[in-house]
Amino acid sequence: MENIELANLTRRSLGGVALGLMATGIPGKSARAAQGTEEAKAGQTQGATLEASKRIDAGDLNVAYADLGPPEGSPILLLHGWPYDINSFVEVAPLLADHGHRVIVPYLRGYGATTFLSDKTKRNGQQSALALDVVKLMDALKIEKATIAGFDWGARTADIIAALWPNRCKALVSVSGHLIGSQSAGKKPLPPSAELQWWYQYYFATDRGREGYQKYTNDFAKLIWRLASPRWTFDDATFDRSAAAFSNPDHVEIVVHNYRWRLGLAQGEKRFDKYEAKLADAPDIEVPAITLEGDANGAPHPDPKAYAGKFKAKYEHRLISGGIGHNLPQEAPEAFAKAVIDAETWA
Repeated sequence: MENIELANLTRRSLGGVALGLMATGIPGKSARAAQGTEEAKAGQTQGATLEASKRIDAGDLNVAYADLGPPEGSPILLLHGWPYDINSFVEVAPLLADHGHRVIVPYLRGYGATTFLSDKTKRNGQQSALALDVVKLMDALKIEKATIAGFDWGARTADIIAALWPNRCKALVSVSGHLIGSQSAGKKPLPPSAELQWWYQYYFATDRGREGYQKYTNDFAKLIWRLASPRWTFDDATFDRSAAAFSNPDHVEIVVHNYRWRLGLAQGEKRFDKYEAKLADAPDIEVPAITLEGDANGAPHPDPKAYAGKFKAKYEHRLISGGIGHNLPQEAPEAFAKAVIDAETWA
């Protein structure tokens, strides 16, 4: 989850999403998430799994990814966060594929079947490393430009690509807005109520925390799911489907390094310094963008008014009502898919 100060949200209902989905042409499912029904709060498709059936060498990694829709379709990349996996998009990806898009959903470094090509490569979780992974994946797949959408680590990664490589990003969908950070910002103390929300970040800063996450990875992740999405009634099968991705041998090291790096307690790599120098200035985003927030997000997230000015092209913020938490694409798939399609049409 992203390291930003807690603030009150400006609330705006999206009760009209159901009609918007029909008008946009997303087939099949009703807009239950926008209507706030119990089925939406479950946010799970019985028996469905998003399979990462393809692999490709890209940059430091051999990336495992799902690839849906027509190969000639306008490409969309969907990026997951921590502690989640590609199944956060188990409903979103087919919706977009049915709409004619080619949909690429990769496991990030440290998740699922994505592996490092060399044992000598640092298991680095810093923000620019993850962003460059996605750029290298696009290069390997010969995708020049794509609409990029994500939440949590995936939202931050999408934001960075839009900011540093706008020629590669057609449009952006980012849950919780402009999440680009820096080590200098991460060192600044927050009000006590905000610091409390980051208990696990400080836990990971200790040897005990690293060992605890190694020992209790799934229990830890399930607790985060419940805290971050307090009204999402996921079942054990839904959690277990995603938890399989945490058995990646590099998972713990990547996660711990990510949070220690944010606090300036772990070093990055010099090859990423030029990117981090630019990101430290909180760069503007100049591609069409939609930011989303769930009305029941229990994770730290900024006030949309605080970041609205960072988006310089066509821009809209949407609050998704109905008890929607941090894992917005899985809890409100139709609303997320609609945002992606709408942003795509703006480009």
